[in-house]
Formats: sequence, C-alpha cells, structure tokens
Amino acid sequence: MGHRVVTRMTPEEWIRPAGLEAARAAQREIAARAEVQDRLPPAPALVAGVDCAGAARGGPDRVRAMAVLLGIAAPSQPRATSLAEGVPRFPYIPGFLGFREIPFVLEAVAKLPERPELILVDGHGTSHPRGCGIATHLGVVLDLPTVGVAKSILVGRVAGELGMEAGSTAPLVWKGRRIGTALRSRRGVQPLFISTGHRVSLETAVARVTEWLAGYRLPEPTRLADKLAGQARRAIERQASLLPE
Repeated sequence: MGHRVVTRMTPEEWIRPAGLEAARAAQREIAARAEVQDRLPPAPALVAGVDCAGAARGGPDRVRAMAVLLGIAAPSQPRATSLAEGVPRFPYIPGFLGFREIPFVLEAVAKLPERPELILVDGHGTSHPRGCGIATHLGVVLDLPTVGVAKSILVGRVAGELGMEAGSTAPLVWKGRRIGTALRSRRGVQPLFISTGHRVSLETAVARVTEWLAGYRLPEPTRLADKLAGQARRAIERQASLLPE
C-alpha cells in the first residue's frame, strides 16, 4: 500500500490544463513557487528515481511512469518499485512534456510504500524555457526536494570547456544566466545536465547526483527507473507481437 501524496491543494490546471495557454500559465506559476535553496536532509536516507517511457513500437499513445525507491544503506537494491500507465490527455509538444507525464508520475510515486526524502527525475528542472521542467513540476506539486537529471540540453549551452574525466563540470547557461551544470559522470561519455527541481540548490543537486553514481552514466535511482520503464515497454511490445492479426 502506498503512502499518501500531499499536493497542497494543487490547482487542476497544474496537472490537466485545458490547453496550451493554460499550460504555459501553469508553468509560470509553478516556476514562481520553485525554491532553489536547500530544504532537505543533509544526507537523504530514502531517494527515489523517476523515469517515463513512451508508447510501445507501433502501439497506441501511452505513458509508463516508473518510480524506484532506494535506501542509502543498500543503494543498488530497490526497496520498492511502482508503475503507473495510461493514455496521456495532453499532446506531444516540446517544452510541455511534463503535462503528458505528471499524472502518471504522481500515481507512481504515490504507490511507493514510503515517502522519499529526495527524488531524482529523468528530465529537466529549472533548465527549461519557463523554468518548469518535469523535475520542478513534480517537486512543487508534491513539495518534495527534486533534482533534474537530463540526458540532453533543452535550452542553453555549455560555457567553457568540459573535461573528459569523470566528475568534470561546466556551467549550463542561457540568456546570460546559469540554469544548470553539465556533469561528466563517466570518462568519455556524453555528459548529464543537472538542474534544480525544487528545494535543492544547484551545488547540492550536483553533489547528490554524484553520490549516486555507481560506474554508470546515470545515477542509480534514474538508471534503475529508466531500465525498468524500458522493460515494461518491451514486455508490451512482445505481448503485442504474439497477438493474432
């Protein structure tokens, strides 16, 4: 049985906006409430990872949100996993993908048996055109500390030279201000782009992600969520391939 998700009387438009203009307004409102200072335990004991997979190949439009809960005492052994899936109500529009995913992510997090102290989200936080990527969206709605761990740049550019060694960092800047950090998580691999989601400073966000690296490109919480979300999608694809035509 999952824990109770507290959403602080979240406006419906923040979750299921009526259209693009309502979604844009919701993102601005959410971004205005995002906190970029630390308000989390110094060493979070329960950390969740969240990732979403899209439709199975050739199948109808669907979102599968996977949440994985890890404890600092056994960082590679999930304490719990949960999956939520369904047909998204919001269309696929770059910069507004959070509205496709947030209803299912909220459900997946709610199914976890314990409330995490920090959530690492596969996606952007404040490194977004309106400062409201999925990590910020989720963090403000739940009032939980969140960090965006993105695999590619949405807006901005890496300023300066990013070294090839693991642990190398460089600022991600946009319109003259820093919106995130490019982090080389393994030597020679493509960098990750770390940003504040909610209730976490950028410096702490990078530190927490770095602590959860275990020899892979992605930190363990989002790596496992990504892996399990992909497995769920492939299982659906295999099942569909066995159906009679």
